[in-house]
Amino acid sequence: IPFEYRSDSKGRKQKELNDRAVEKILHAPGLVDWQAELAQLRATEKNPRRTLLEKHLTDYTARNTFDYFIHKDLGGFLLRELDFFIKNEIMHLDDIEHESAPRVEQYLSKIKVIRGIAHKIIDFLAQIENFQKKLWLKKKFVVETNYCVTLDRVPEDLYPEIAANDAQREEWVRLFAIDEIKGNLHNPKYCNPLTVEFLKANPYLVLDTRFFDEAFKATLAASIENFDERCDGLLIHSENFQALEFLKNTFSNTIKSIYIDPPYNTDASAILYKNDYKDSSWLCLMENRLSSSYSLLINSGIICIAIDDEEICEIRSLLSSTYQKQVGIVAVRSNPAGRKTKGKFAPAHEYAVFFGKSESSIPRALSKSDKSLARYPNEDDKGRFAWANFIRSGSNDKREDRPKLFYPIFVDEDDNICIPKMEWLDSKNEYVLLEQPRGTEVIVYPIQTKQGKIIEKNWQRGHIRVPLELEEYRIRRGQDGAISIDFKTRMDEESLPITWWDDRKYASANYGASELKELFGEKEFNFPKAKQLVIDCIKASGIKIDSSTVLDFFAGSGTTGHAVIDLNREDSGKRKYILIEMGEYFDTILKPRIQKVVYSKDWKDGKPVSREGSSHMFKYLRLESYEDTLNNLELKRTDAQKSLLDQSAPFKESYMLSYMLDVESRGSASLLNIDAFEDPLHYKLNIATGSAGETKPATVDLVETFNYLLGLTVRHLDHIRGFRVVQGTNPQGEKVLVIWRNLKEQSNTDLEEFFRKQEYNPKDLEFDLIYVNGDNNLENLRRPDETWKVRLIEEEFHRLMFQVKDV
Repeated sequence: IPFEYRSDSKGRKQKELNDRAVEKILHAPGLVDWQAELAQLRATEKNPRRTLLEKHLTDYTARNTFDYFIHKDLGGFLLRELDFFIKNEIMHLDDIEHESAPRVEQYLSKIKVIRGIAHKIIDFLAQIENFQKKLWLKKKFVVETNYCVTLDRVPEDLYPEIAANDAQREEWVRLFAIDEIKGNLHNPKYCNPLTVEFLKANPYLVLDTRFFDEAFKATLAASIENFDERCDGLLIHSENFQALEFLKNTFSNTIKSIYIDPPYNTDASAILYKNDYKDSSWLCLMENRLSSSYSLLINSGIICIAIDDEEICEIRSLLSSTYQKQVGIVAVRSNPAGRKTKGKFAPAHEYAVFFGKSESSIPRALSKSDKSLARYPNEDDKGRFAWANFIRSGSNDKREDRPKLFYPIFVDEDDNICIPKMEWLDSKNEYVLLEQPRGTEVIVYPIQTKQGKIIEKNWQRGHIRVPLELEEYRIRRGQDGAISIDFKTRMDEESLPITWWDDRKYASANYGASELKELFGEKEFNFPKAKQLVIDCIKASGIKIDSSTVLDFFAGSGTTGHAVIDLNREDSGKRKYILIEMGEYFDTILKPRIQKVVYSKDWKDGKPVSREGSSHMFKYLRLESYEDTLNNLELKRTDAQKSLLDQSAPFKESYMLSYMLDVESRGSASLLNIDAFEDPLHYKLNIATGSAGETKPATVDLVETFNYLLGLTVRHLDHIRGFRVVQGTNPQGEKVLVIWRNLKEQSNTDLEEFFRKQEYNPKDLEFDLIYVNGDNNLENLRRPDETWKVRLIEEEFHRLMFQVKDV
């Protein structure tokens, strides 16, 4: 199960970063003595010029940037390999029929010894690998929850506290350049400290709750009814497999479209594995994530993957094995100048691969290009059209080709047309008129004269259709009085996308980088996708104007979120986005980008142009990582356990080989320490800081973690008299109440009094399920499905956290 690729925010490989560090340190001023020591050679066969500094730096970063590969069934694999080894290397089955009995006995004795030792080794290795798999697959804790919300959605009672928050003001200056607001009649001038009037005049400033205390966050959250429905986006800082598993209970069968732009394994954008199996690792990585994300899509959902020639065949094969329908493979003009290669053609294209979950996965039409619109310059209440001659041209345009399209049309002096009564005669292969022209009417046939020769042709449409749509035709009269009939050819505005996209705005090499530069003022990220390409991929995936959700679990610089926000600006839509990214640029690029595009629709050199923003709110979460899980493990053996193990050597050996890790890790914070639920708002984990090997204590958000374990759509969050209250709906449509308390401060008597004052009654029908932490005396009811209405959070938390499906 490979799960991680390594690079910095600019996409550089670790070796490149190490080389830059060595170069800088060895040439830094004022370190002559140290530099002489560090520059001593510690050569290897492959690197004869390696210095002592390079050796230590490489060893250190290697230890702290491991890629993990966890075998799904190591015990079974090693047992099969052992059997193969014994049969082919020990027994020599091809020769055994010619061996003597003593020789065979010798073989059997040797096999018995090898099997006895090997089984113990396999049991121990399988224990370690299965334990790692358990740690990898368990649902991860939320270690940070915050919200970014525009001021128009924040109660004005909170404005004085916001105006006095210097950290928030500094971020607004850095992101939005509010210190350049000079002020006018409707908008006060920027000042430090901020004023409430300034906040009221700038409703699209994006408040970030990370700058405020828990009381402020609780007040803000309580003010927003139908909380999850009002939330326009979700950002998750996490390894993407872990995040996808975390989202399953909440978002199963709810996502309309998935768009991802994974690393391609090219020289420009490779997954940085340290082994020699880059391609197979990439396939395994993608297969795990595609399988995990599949259940999130609705039945008519579509996934779109941006890919290049390096992995197009592999990704198509993977998708075909999972998804029912290949919707289309689009060649996209991505780099007009061609990407640099070594001894190969320079690729100027990439692909957008669309697959659907079912046959009901139907793509949508795209907006027409200026070139297409120019072909249909006119417009009426039915749409765009162009006038064309009603006489057919091209293939099958002669009378003999389709004789029933050669028929008379009557035209009067007021340019009215009508189709006369007539009858088809098979014997003559023509129409016979049953009435004659009246008054000023003349007969017009589809006849043209070329070089003095009369050519009988066809009309574009049959005679039955014409009278039903007379407004679609017009008469033109030449200087010689000749009559021509035109008809409206209409643009097919619902035509499905073609498989060649060559709009210049799709060129990520040009537009992706420049769009980011306009936002940040400098190049901050390598190979961002062009926003228009992502917009059209989302549109083609069937996303409509409603509250459909787009998921991107290789979010990178956040182009997908930017595209969704701009689409909603364009048509007042309510589309939502979920962005998952594990890179350090989550904080430096992705999240700031979303904040910036919410605040202003247009930017220049890192500064907002119009400051025309959108009302918006998104939540961002940070999940415990696999490394965090490992860092928080504690193996504990009690004196009673030690005494029992010492009484029997065979029992102790079996325990050590097969059970020790699972038993002695119980109670570790990363494996759910139930005792800590006494004070659930102060549950701690040591979380990696980003510097290799360093950690710091962080408070786990058990409330938010449990919401996602339940799959809860939150309607209301509140903090009432020391109790944390969550109301929402679970995936089964049941109304749920969750009550959290500090058991050291709120007794069962306090809990019962709280229920009485809040008018919560387990007997009534207001809630279908009630969850409370800690044993309690609340009256319980047995439900029709034989389960209880009031449930312990601790039991449900443990069950859901470790209720995982193997991959």
